[in-house]
Amino acid sequence: MEGRPDVLVIAGEHSGDEHAARMVARLLGAEPGRKIAAVGGERLRGAGAQLLHDLTSSSVVGLVEVLRHYGYFRRLFTALVDWIREHRPRVVCLVDYPGLNLRLAAALREHGLSRAGGGDVRVVYYISPQIWAWKARRRFAMARDLDALAVIFPFEPACYADTPLPVEFVGHPFLDPGHRAPVAADPTGPVLLLPGSRRQAVARIFPRLRAGFLASGRPRAVALHPGGEMPRLLASAGPMPGIEVREVPRAEAPPVGASAVLMSSGTMSLECALAGIPGAIAYRAHPVTYVLGRMLVRVPYLGIANLLLGEEMYPEFIQGRATAHALAEELRRCTEDPARRETTAARAQRLRGILAAPAGRDAAGWLARQLAAPEGR
Repeated sequence: MEGRPDVLVIAGEHSGDEHAARMVARLLGAEPGRKIAAVGGERLRGAGAQLLHDLTSSSVVGLVEVLRHYGYFRRLFTALVDWIREHRPRVVCLVDYPGLNLRLAAALREHGLSRAGGGDVRVVYYISPQIWAWKARRRFAMARDLDALAVIFPFEPACYADTPLPVEFVGHPFLDPGHRAPVAADPTGPVLLLPGSRRQAVARIFPRLRAGFLASGRPRAVALHPGGEMPRLLASAGPMPGIEVREVPRAEAPPVGASAVLMSSGTMSLECALAGIPGAIAYRAHPVTYVLGRMLVRVPYLGIANLLLGEEMYPEFIQGRATAHALAEELRRCTEDPARRETTAARAQRLRGILAAPAGRDAAGWLARQLAAPEGR
């Protein structure tokens, strides 16, 4: 890339790569002369960024996985700081992935490269860590190290009200016109089973989802997974009569229609909520993890749709409450009671209104304003 880059985008997971790519594509559509580099994935490359390194191919979760890749991350971290020191992008836009990105923001300050450290690189962040659920004190380090933050839930700016950090709600990326949902409501469709994407959580949750479906008497289900070793892990839960195992559809594929859903509390639960698919959330953790989580996590619901609405769009069956009988009864209500479907559809419409970007304040516009910001903090 010749000349000083306008933006370096760093997105460490597939979801961050996808959300950042739509932001970059829209920015380049409005300002085609911008020079954008990225450490992310193929979606960012396709959006017009110069991909320096595919970070999505090596994204990991969990302490053991991180320790196994420690040498790689240390080398990557050093290379990122060196690249920023040499090329001096006007803006570094960190996207989600707080384990790496918050450390990088601190390092850029410590090395005197960012404006927070007396340098000339503006460091901004898109998609906040969930400080409203846990590790709330991170907001003070973020205010120290960042120049601006764009958030995707409307209640998040208030979480930073006691800091000087400028925080703007830019709408949720699932409401972006370019987003294609992987699921859709279909009263004649199968039941969806969504156990999540993390191995240990899937091993605990999927057997309960499977048991609930089998006890319900429903004829068909589709278990969606993110790929990799998940099909083998799902199969280890036992015989699965009537259950088809499929990878989550990619953006270009048609969505999976479903009459009801049993799911974990992850990202896909919001996709289901916005699609208006009735269902329930099931969650099981190791007993010690659950007790510690109750001490650390200060939210009334696990499901983000429930949190946003302030009520149970999806009943939550946690730990011992996640029985086959309880989940089967929920499936029957979802598939046999028209009022349940109507209530879910109404809540989905309300949720879309809550998460829509304010007029003229989407993520691409926010990034353009960061590029236009005056020098200094």
